[in-house]
Amino acid sequence: MDEHSFTTTLSVAASPAETFAAINDVRGWWSRDVDGITDEVGAEFDYRGNQDGVNLHRALIRVTDLVPGERVVWHVVDNWMAFIDDQREWTDTRIVFEITPTAEGSEIRFSHLGLVPSYECHDVCVDAWTFFVQVSLRDLIGTGRGEPMERLASAQPTAS
Repeated sequence: MDEHSFTTTLSVAASPAETFAAINDVRGWWSRDVDGITDEVGAEFDYRGNQDGVNLHRALIRVTDLVPGERVVWHVVDNWMAFIDDQREWTDTRIVFEITPTAEGSEIRFSHLGLVPSYECHDVCVDAWTFFVQVSLRDLIGTGRGEPMERLASAQPTAS
């Protein structure tokens, strides 16, 4: 593993099976604006990161490894961010969730392998991942309700 990649760890009062299920509920903690299957190996999903009604981030992500109660791994196939120049920054990176049972429940070690300090998006992405993993995913596991980004509203016909 690249020592410069982003990693964060958290402990939750939930079994590894419950933790695994929550991680795979991507719409429940990361973004409601996700199309595709997020919990089958080989499946791909389109992620969109929206803020204040504007799409700032899109990524095509392939699920490459699922070991129930132990591990979830995604491969970023394609990526676009409105706020950076080099659109390849996330492409071919891996997002890994490792789950370890503890006496109190589970420990999650989240890593974005390839998200390195030299990337223009690094600080923004680290802040975002920290929120979505340490707050939103933790809340989804603990309370059943995360804080994902909302889906952009479709254009509505105007009344005449």
